[in-house]
Amino acid sequence: MSKRGYISRYLLILRRLKSKSYTTYEELLSYMENQLDYLQMQDDRLSMGISKRTLQRDIHDIRNLFGIDIEYSKSPKGYFIQQTEAENMNFQRMMEAFDMFTSLNLAHDLKPYIHLETRRPQGTENLYGLLHAIKNRCVIRFTYHKFWEDDSSIRTVEPYALKEFRNRWYLMAKDKKDGYVKSFALDRLSLLEITISTFTYPPDFNVDNTYRYCFGIISPSDEEPQDIVLSFDPFQGKYINTLPLHSSQQVLINNDDEFRIKLRLCVTYDLVMELLSFGDNLKVIEPQSLADDIKTAHKKAYSQYQKA
Repeated sequence: MSKRGYISRYLLILRRLKSKSYTTYEELLSYMENQLDYLQMQDDRLSMGISKRTLQRDIHDIRNLFGIDIEYSKSPKGYFIQQTEAENMNFQRMMEAFDMFTSLNLAHDLKPYIHLETRRPQGTENLYGLLHAIKNRCVIRFTYHKFWEDDSSIRTVEPYALKEFRNRWYLMAKDKKDGYVKSFALDRLSLLEITISTFTYPPDFNVDNTYRYCFGIISPSDEEPQDIVLSFDPFQGKYINTLPLHSSQQVLINNDDEFRIKLRLCVTYDLVMELLSFGDNLKVIEPQSLADDIKTAHKKAYSQYQKA
């Protein structure tokens, strides 16, 4: 079987176990046989299901390749995926990416009917090296160029985590120069060097807690989160309801006249830019300071068209 055929089989196993925990071997076998046409698209030499011995080998390979543990429970009598919430999110993203890759690969003759976004994030070539450094607690060195500065600088940092926002990747790391944890955009990072020096990961650092009350990549250290109440028109509200702005989102009103929500966030530049993007479909109810900021920004934008 080709490598693509093996990986397709692994992902079918994962997809089945994700949709139904405690799946028996017989149920897995039946599922794989029903997916035979799909598997043969990946490898036309494949013509049968999997034996128990092959399944155990696949489980071992899945653990090594994807870092996903598949266990067998004797009580419900079935296989299940054992993972944390963070691992579950990574698994979902991996499955989405592979489904997209497979669909596009199989639909190569449908190119006239598929339009892909041409804008792609830069700096992703360093993802593997950064993940290696984070996992092995290696100090790294790189050249960094801020957009608002003419000259580049050499940074030596302790890498803690990676974060994605708006199709851009950021490195969370402690700058050895001043000891502060900062975010570094990967598209402005070059000449990455993984040193032999190691560091101790701080027990009190948690990327989820750091950004718990933040929208975007900016994490204010000296600002308390506050309740933010936003009112959208009903049509825009349908989008906000199906794709919440933040995990803290609570729906206050949802009728034919208004869609109103409450968020618990720090007011940051990223949040203000997001709210401005809704234009006249949004009204900030609370806090008044945020409403004033949005109002001022709209007035400045309007004044751009009043100049002779």
